[in-house]
Amino acid sequence: MATPLPATPRSIHGEKTHPFPAIPLLRNPNHSTPTLRSFSLPIKRAVRSTPLLSISAKSDSLGSSAAVASEEDLASSLKGVEVFDLTGKAIPIVNLWRDRRAVVAFARHFGCVLCRKRADLLASKQEVMAAAGVALALIGPGTVDQAKAFSEQTKFKGEIYADPNHSSYDALKFAYGVSTTFTPSAGLKIIQLYMEGYRQDWELSFKQNTVSKGGWQQGGILVAGPGVNNILYIHKDKEAGDDPNIEDVLKACCS
Repeated sequence: MATPLPATPRSIHGEKTHPFPAIPLLRNPNHSTPTLRSFSLPIKRAVRSTPLLSISAKSDSLGSSAAVASEEDLASSLKGVEVFDLTGKAIPIVNLWRDRRAVVAFARHFGCVLCRKRADLLASKQEVMAAAGVALALIGPGTVDQAKAFSEQTKFKGEIYADPNHSSYDALKFAYGVSTTFTPSAGLKIIQLYMEGYRQDWELSFKQNTVSKGGWQQGGILVAGPGVNNILYIHKDKEAGDDPNIEDVLKACCS
């Protein structure tokens, strides 16, 4: 896991902050007791001149061989999944890359300080992406109103979508649980971000849907398109703040 590139700190006016980023104990009754595992998924396709970029992943069984899924399987799992833009319009998630290439970031939740840093990291490369004709989008497991608040606070220039039912997260089987949220690495990274000037939005973090479900959610990054089944790269965070190497993302989207 590489250290993310530095971003310009920003202060968010009017936000509620906490002297130290303690994280409330949350639990989703719909999920079983979590275990720590690595969740990056290599992808196979029938014909390709260059190998797909991926990060190895372990399957559910400890010590078993790496899990492999085809890009068609991944795309199929997302068919029927909808996200919502900032106007509240429902959009099939596969439409984000149906007719173009896109880098799609999946945030932990809209108040997450780690996600705000990742959003800045990706936004710092947006000119490179745009020059290659690549769109940048961010999806968060929350409401449209929470997505609007995130947009206003971070000034993120990419597209922002809400997934209030966590449908895309469930379909992609992103990591979830206490043991993937509270880790020494995540704690040190949060302290570092606070020293850089980033802040958790505690009002968003304590919204009922986040407290009841979203607080344990991990995210990732997907590069896909054009074409619904053209999944080029996927990184699944194995723990909070598990940023991929940004150069790997750029190589997948812009080479």
